[in-house]
Amino acid sequence: MYLIGASGHGKVIAEILENNGATISGVFDDDPARQQLLDYPVLGPFDAAKYPKDKQVIISIGNNRIRKKKARELDTSFGTAIHPSANISARSRVGEGSVIMAGVSINCNSVIGKHNILNTNCSIDHDCVLGDFVHVSPNAALAGNVRIGEGTQIGIGACVIQGLIIGKWVTIGAGTVVITDVPDHAVIVGNPGRIIKYNQAVPDTL
Repeated sequence: MYLIGASGHGKVIAEILENNGATISGVFDDDPARQQLLDYPVLGPFDAAKYPKDKQVIISIGNNRIRKKKARELDTSFGTAIHPSANISARSRVGEGSVIMAGVSINCNSVIGKHNILNTNCSIDHDCVLGDFVHVSPNAALAGNVRIGEGTQIGIGACVIQGLIIGKWVTIGAGTVVITDVPDHAVIVGNPGRIIKYNQAVPDTL
């Protein structure tokens, strides 16, 4: 497995892979100041043409927009990293490139898109559908039948009640309680959650 991104997020993913007995064949980062990730040297920018096609890649970058941009640039296959303590229903699906941290619960018939981050101890209940490049932060909770659009960030400790539709590239602040549908690009905070502004739209070609 190759990792692209040598930040703190990459450290967590590296340890998940180690816990699963996977071999980390290389760590890459475009920033020349990053020289080391845990016990692994950083080998500079990743060039898919120079590395074996039989090795999978995880983009270990927390920023949803950058992760999407990198995924579009790479002509390679993507792996997943799932912590051994995660509790995932056999009837749920996890897309390629996604990372599931320690203590995560994913209940029956949920669908997790590509290149998602489900962070420590978050909870995804039954029949949820998460688009690609979503990040659900630590201790956040989605009740059943919630739909989350591409690129959305669910803040630490946030709660979303059942049956809601959360749009694309939404930001839900830490501790927010979401009780109504949320439109694309909205930034929502508070209890109950209220829209305070809108994020800049992300082009589909990103």
